[in-house]
Amino acid sequence: MLKKKRLFTPGPTPLLPEAQVAMSAASLHHRTAEFRQLYTRTLADLREFIGTANDVLLLASSGTGAMEAAVTNLTSPGDKVVVLSAGKFGERWRDLAKTFGCAVATVSAEYGETFAEGTVEAALSEEVRAVFVQATESSTGARHDVRAIGEAVRRRAGAAMLVVDAITGLGTTRLAVDEWGVDVIIGGSQKALMVPPGLAYMAVSERAWRRMEETSSPRYYFDLRKERKAAAKGESAFTPATSLVAALAAALDYLREAGEGSLAVGRDRLVDNAEGCAAMTRAAAAALELKLFAPRSPAAALTAILPPAGVESGKIVAGLREQFGAVVANGQGEMKGKLFRIAHIGYYDYLDTLGVIGALEQVLASLPNGVELGAGLRAAQRAYAQGVPESVAAR
Repeated sequence: MLKKKRLFTPGPTPLLPEAQVAMSAASLHHRTAEFRQLYTRTLADLREFIGTANDVLLLASSGTGAMEAAVTNLTSPGDKVVVLSAGKFGERWRDLAKTFGCAVATVSAEYGETFAEGTVEAALSEEVRAVFVQATESSTGARHDVRAIGEAVRRRAGAAMLVVDAITGLGTTRLAVDEWGVDVIIGGSQKALMVPPGLAYMAVSERAWRRMEETSSPRYYFDLRKERKAAAKGESAFTPATSLVAALAAALDYLREAGEGSLAVGRDRLVDNAEGCAAMTRAAAAALELKLFAPRSPAAALTAILPPAGVESGKIVAGLREQFGAVVANGQGEMKGKLFRIAHIGYYDYLDTLGVIGALEQVLASLPNGVELGAGLRAAQRAYAQGVPESVAAR
């Protein structure tokens, strides 16, 4: 049979065709009126996509570049910060903060879990200058309660900056950024916005801008004040990734069209799509007697699944790729071989979800003890027919 390669990874994600066309057609110099108009419109659209009144910046980097920028712009060496860590990307916050000389207090949860009630608040005090967390921990498939964390920060550490890595959270999870007191929220082009890697974007609160005037960590390329000044003129401080900006503008136009003229509605429909595909996948996993790695707080961006007993997850990852061209993610670091991750972020839909579930059944059927072919597909279809539960949609 023909074998068409398909990505089911939490980044990079499948590319939006309209974004690919825009990217290939882009032939723009970044210091021209044409590009300034495109750049200004894209920043405004990103503000609506995020759902914030705060300034939004674009950086030519991966999401980790924006994470580093948040640390260097908001802290000074010796500052006490709290890192909430329950996976590989929480550990990235920890490592970044330590690299720039912060005094790091870490609130940890087991991989696949989120933070127990009261543990975050217990770590906070008026001396804390910043709190760093993921909205979605994509290494484990867990979702953290950003709203509750924001409330705890305001109660116990009112001057602290709340910084949220929502690189896989934006476009898959409802996030009331300003209402919840998020000072910096970070996204990446290669996730829900269906564009190749290379752009990070971030919304920055007025409180955070004031903090930057007090901090002393070294910064040059990632000096956000330079970017804010340039953005006000429709430019970036340094040479931007012009073709990626054109692709990003096309993706935001696509979401506005999906929202019948409203980008905010299009974003909400994108979130609903991720929630629905995730609910279908979780139902299929249960029907196939597979356990979730993060059952108590599962994300919509991706589903992390444990392989059958005695099976290394790499066999499933390899089977999907070799038999069907379906690329899913193995576990990261010490989780490699212990779980596999199927994404629902960005340009995925109902048929993609049924396709990967059907392929997974075929791979599992070839393993010892096998599975009943069609069991996962029936469960996924029933989940779709029943609709996404209100408790899931409200997250």
